[in-house]
Amino acid sequence: MSNEATRMRKNDKQQALVPLLRFPEFRDDAPWQKKRLKQLFDERTDKGGEELPLLSLTDAEGLIHQKDSGRKDNSNADKSRYARVCPGDIAYNTMRMWEGRSALACEAGLVSPAYTVCIPKDNVDSQFFAYYFKTAQAIAQFRRFSQGLVKDTLSLKFDRFAKIQLPTTSPAEQQKIADCLDSLDDMIAAEGRKLAALRDHKKGLTQQLFPREGETRPRLRFPEFRDSEDWEEKPLKSFANYQNGKAYEKDICEDGRFVVVNSRFVSTDGAVRKFTNAEYCTACRGDVLMVLSDLPNGRALAKCFLVDEDYHYAVNQRVARLTPKSIEASFMHYLLNRNRRLLAFDDGITQTHLSKGNVTDCLFNLPRTLDEQRRIADCLSSLDALVAARAEKLDTLRAHKRGLMQQLFPSPESAEA
Repeated sequence: MSNEATRMRKNDKQQALVPLLRFPEFRDDAPWQKKRLKQLFDERTDKGGEELPLLSLTDAEGLIHQKDSGRKDNSNADKSRYARVCPGDIAYNTMRMWEGRSALACEAGLVSPAYTVCIPKDNVDSQFFAYYFKTAQAIAQFRRFSQGLVKDTLSLKFDRFAKIQLPTTSPAEQQKIADCLDSLDDMIAAEGRKLAALRDHKKGLTQQLFPREGETRPRLRFPEFRDSEDWEEKPLKSFANYQNGKAYEKDICEDGRFVVVNSRFVSTDGAVRKFTNAEYCTACRGDVLMVLSDLPNGRALAKCFLVDEDYHYAVNQRVARLTPKSIEASFMHYLLNRNRRLLAFDDGITQTHLSKGNVTDCLFNLPRTLDEQRRIADCLSSLDALVAARAEKLDTLRAHKRGLMQQLFPSPESAEA
């Protein structure tokens, strides 16, 4: 091969190490250069520090105080073997780095001995690499270098981590990319707080629009109903018909015309769905479908789905089909959804199975007029629409960030060792 051909081939290879999207001030800079991670990071081997807080690595929030993670504290009283992290370090789960389980440390603390802690060397922007380690191209390398026979035994210790090659760029461009993504994270966090506040507002309003336990008048009532009679207590069988769902497990197919409403479908708000052509128990518009079984203290028990279309949903076993008789359908959905009287059957120890009698004989307070029922349902459905719009905006921001990260870092092909 001639020297000219060799040079052209080398130039083509370098060209591949340029990301699809580059900030204007760096477009004339040299291509990114592959470096082994041992050139960029050292391993922190410091252990212990009783005065330091215990940190936990979470997917959503990175490294946070263990007490704020919502997880059970299974740590040992003796923290002498726990790894120390300092601000600017990157900690990763040694057994889960093939999934990208890593985060930047913003404060000093201790992490489980199951974590590996990386210290950035000079001219290495650790925030940049914290983002980089979440990309598909980096995770592909982490998985490739992890050792183990099956997923649950894969491990990436620092000696293997150090051998990985990733394309990197100048400190100035690293900081620019990190600042860009950090600003986007700030926007996502702000939008998440707005969504959480809106959900809290709806929860608080719902609690006021329905009477408290032992009472028959809500604390908040629309002006036109303030002089109306107290709500009345009725068993469900007096205002709705009950039907158990049927077994569809043997009739699942990819292109079925009916969506199978099972506990998974309801608990994920329809995100996880299966299909069938069988018609053992189909729902009608206005039916309320309720989950009857769940694990102790689960979040699916008595969760409800309001059917919005005729002849489109098939009701699976352990889900009840409730058809309104003398009640506004959308109000019945809000009334029954995770109702505390139904949740009272969960003893927190064994799996709960609501029987037909548990549901049909259960007493519920409801307004005496359909007009007040509709007014409450319309109010809450309007709030639901606002929550959905805010959630969609948040999802759009997250999708934009994922797409931007794909373009700000070189393609997976160029990252292969």
